Amino acid sequence: MKISADNIGMASSSLCLVHCIITPFVFIAQACAVSCCAESPVWWRTIDFLFLTISFVAVYFAAKKSSKKWVRFTFYILFGILSFLIVNHHTGIATLPVQLLYVSAFLLFALHLFNKKYCQCLNNCCEI
Repeated sequence: MKISADNIGMASSSLCLVHCIITPFVFIAQACAVSCCAESPVWWRTIDFLFLTISFVAVYFAAKKSSKKWVRFTFYILFGILSFLIVNHHTGIATLPVQLLYVSAFLLFALHLFNKKYCQCLNNCCEI
């Protein structure tokens, strides 16, 4: 498999989604084993921001190489939504369902897949 921004973006979005889905199960098991802390460790929460950083790099380069303007715009909109949801999840600014995180990560994955299949520039004609 060729390393491209879309492949990195799909991997990052997928791993982020898996991370978000397994988190409750990991901490339910931990709470059953040790009933001292209900909050996740700092290193586990830091993974969210690692995925966000990788996702930004992937979005930047995938949008730069995309042949469709609406795809470029949508990459940044979805990334902005995902960023807001992750920051909100950690700060509690607004009470939002955690499923919005799953939806935004999945949509970003799907957009990378669509971009990889239908929106590739062949001769760097799309460079911004």
